[in-house]
Amino acid sequence: MENNKHIKTSDKYSLQGMVYDRIREDILNGVYKKDDELKEMTIGAELGVSRTPVREALRQLELQGLVKIIPNKGAYVIGISNKDIKDIYEMRARLEGLCARWATRNSTEKDILKLDEIADLSEFHCLKQKYDKVLELDNQFHELLYDMADSQMLHRTMSDLHHNVEIIRKKTLASKNRAEASIKEHRDIIDAIKSKNEDKAEQYAVYHMNKTIENIEEQGLWK
Repeated sequence: MENNKHIKTSDKYSLQGMVYDRIREDILNGVYKKDDELKEMTIGAELGVSRTPVREALRQLELQGLVKIIPNKGAYVIGISNKDIKDIYEMRARLEGLCARWATRNSTEKDILKLDEIADLSEFHCLKQKYDKVLELDNQFHELLYDMADSQMLHRTMSDLHHNVEIIRKKTLASKNRAEASIKEHRDIIDAIKSKNEDKAEQYAVYHMNKTIENIEEQGLWK
């Protein structure tokens, strides 16, 4: 990790959460690899915090199955396995459909305008081959659908699943053909939402996830 990524906050109650988010993100993005040791003192120095919030964050990450703490030895990265990734996509293939159905039911004109804007920007950046921007907009698209579904429990579950496969998603959307196809699939979901067709929205969302799974398998990303 780079030393210039210090956490700055005046709110001591949010410090642990910020440290947790940072370490979790670095695990999921591959900054920390499987079996890497997570040293409290080193991480604390890099983030500009004491060891206490780091220790508490590591305990929380252990509860999530991303870290294993061995008494009198240290904390080590477990990370996300290939089986975990497969399981996550199988779960998303079903839950994204439910999310799209509920999002359609609750959609407003403002929501639809925002979805269209995200799709337009995605197409623009795809043409420019700026796939990092396409990924960022893909995040916005799905997060907006989770908001529109108007379910705290579903939103929390979907956000976690979506974020847990960040590395794989970066690789799939770095492909021009898949990026273009993904945006077209988003357009189909948006059109179904516009017409208030919950069945079609669900079908298109499930199709979108299944095509993503096919692409991952074709690229051999979870062998």
